[in-house]
Order: sequence, then structure tokens, then C-alpha cells
Amino acid sequence: MNKSYKGFTLIELLLVIGIIAILAAIVIVAINPTKQLGDARDAQRRSDVNTILNAVWQFAIDNNGSMPCDPAGDDCVDGNWRQLGAATTECDDLENNCSGYTVEDDCLELRALSGTYLVNIPADPRYATGSTGLAASSETSYVIRSVSNRVTVEACNPEQDSEVAVTR
Repeated sequence: MNKSYKGFTLIELLLVIGIIAILAAIVIVAINPTKQLGDARDAQRRSDVNTILNAVWQFAIDNNGSMPCDPAGDDCVDGNWRQLGAATTECDDLENNCSGYTVEDDCLELRALSGTYLVNIPADPRYATGSTGLAASSETSYVIRSVSNRVTVEACNPEQDSEVAVTR
């Protein structure tokens, strides 16, 4: 009459599930996916500012030291902070503008760099680029200026409280 049943009791199952949940919580806190994603996007920003700066310098070398300008020739890389993008007005009033910078009203659209020196103007990694390949100004957070033959390209809003800028 004694029948032996094989299996786990409900208490044993709940105990194992509880231990697994605690270990999973510890691993998630240790990995911190939010910080990892922010670090990855900041690494992309560092790559983007280097790419933009290299393209500007290559353009200047090929054009006897002249800095690139927008298609109309009105706005160029000069002593003012200019936000890179494709919008024609109110670059400084956009939702994703660069906090802490006084940027000129028009976005600096550097089509002169697209194709030959850059595949496209990089967009902020948090936002998708448009189908044109040029980042819309609401999607980009890169600024540029040139003072005393030294060009600075900077990502405006890095995520990990570190400066993402290159000057040459």
C-alpha cells in the first residue's frame, strides 16, 4: 500500500524560484543596461565627432584652407557655435538643441562634405536618421566652430556626464 511519488514539493519549487529571482536581480543591477547603452551611444558620438572633424580638415586641405559652408554660402564653419543639421531656421529653438551653447539661428548644413568626405552628417545615436541620409536638425546634437585655425566639434548632450569633443 505504500506508494512512493517522485517529484518536488511546492515549497521546494517556490524556494528555487525565489533564489533564481534574487540572483537575476543581482546580475541585472551589476550589468546596469542603462549605463551600458549610454556608454555605447557616447562611443558612437566620439566616433562621429572625429569623423566630422576629419571631413572638415580634409575639405580645408582640398580647398586651400577654406572652411566648408552651407549650400547658399551664407553660413560657414567660423568662430560661432553652429549646430549641424538640415533645418533652415530656428536651430537654437529645437527640442534637442545643445544646452549650454549659444548656437546661431540657422543650422549649418554641410552638404559640401556629404558624398566626398562623409557618407552623411551623423545624427545623435538616440534618434534615427531620415531617409535622405542627412540628419534633420531635430535629430542631431553636434556643434562646430573654428577659432584661430583650430576647429572644435562637440556632441552637445552626452549621456554619461563626460565631454565628447575633439579640437584640432
